[in-house]
Amino acid sequence: MSPRAGNTGPHTLAFVESPVQLLNVLEWAHAHASGAELTLVVLSPTDPMTRGQLRRMAELAREEGHEVRWEEARGGPAAPFQTIGGLAGRLRKADRVVLGDPFSRYVQLLLTITRATNLVVVDDGTATMEFVAQLARGERLVRWHRKGGRPSPRDLAFAPISSAARKRLTPGEGREVEIFSSMPMEEAPTGVTMSMNAFAWTRARFGPPRITKSADMVGTSLVETGVVDADRYLEAVTSLAKTHGATRYFAHRRESTEKLHRLAVETGLEIVRPDLPLELIARRGPIGRTILSFPSTVVHTLPLALAGTEVRVSVCDIDPDWLTETASPRAHGFLSGVTGTARDVHRLSAVATG
Repeated sequence: MSPRAGNTGPHTLAFVESPVQLLNVLEWAHAHASGAELTLVVLSPTDPMTRGQLRRMAELAREEGHEVRWEEARGGPAAPFQTIGGLAGRLRKADRVVLGDPFSRYVQLLLTITRATNLVVVDDGTATMEFVAQLARGERLVRWHRKGGRPSPRDLAFAPISSAARKRLTPGEGREVEIFSSMPMEEAPTGVTMSMNAFAWTRARFGPPRITKSADMVGTSLVETGVVDADRYLEAVTSLAKTHGATRYFAHRRESTEKLHRLAVETGLEIVRPDLPLELIARRGPIGRTILSFPSTVVHTLPLALAGTEVRVSVCDIDPDWLTETASPRAHGFLSGVTGTARDVHRLSAVATG
């Protein structure tokens, strides 16, 4: 159990909706919150794979001495009202609020309730890069793969709350904002404290891993988010696996069952659905000597989690021809930036597809 358990100190309320967000809250607490009374609130999604990973991460958080509160935040039409009503008192009392997804409407709504004078944003993957850039430019908060599209009626109705949340996330008199990230940031918002997530807790808690002679591949949800064409993606995975001798494919938690079945049949790769974030899976091992990935969060986080090992992370660029007709105009530039700013990775050219 963590020595922080039972200590008195500033009361911190953390909101997470994904396993990676929960991992990064643990990393932040390890690095910066000694003596804090931390309550982790899991705003549970509905898909089984994410829920399973969150439950495993919640167990690790409890082992570290943190309180975990599980909310069935999407368990029916009345669930959001029950969740927000049940959390209102804690939100008003919290000295500090930590959040993993500033684009989340749930989180934005909760931000309008809190009186906390210290707000901390931890990584929710590469989306953090876009959040920081939008905050620096004073823009409305829009996920990168949706940017350029026309706002829906629901977007317009929620706009006042989103605007209020963005103001809460802007430093001001009596309000401090910190961003705890492993992502490279080109623009630092004025007045925001930037601190580095080096995955120190992960390295201390797990490993070092046993390293195999083969290669492993990391899946992405770019098809599911409508950015990359499914057939082109399958061809690229097939080519990479054959060229580099990959034997396992670690599925992203949002990848569809149909796509994964097709990948298994057509490539012969063993499909692995991880029960924890990949940073922890890789650190525990066994893991391939080479990890192949497309532009994603892991090209930034895995080199940190695996520091001191002989594992090499290789990233394959996304060819513009792979993009769907409905992909955001910013998609290719954003993905190229994810790859180009990655440290300690080997960069591969986009593979040819038909």
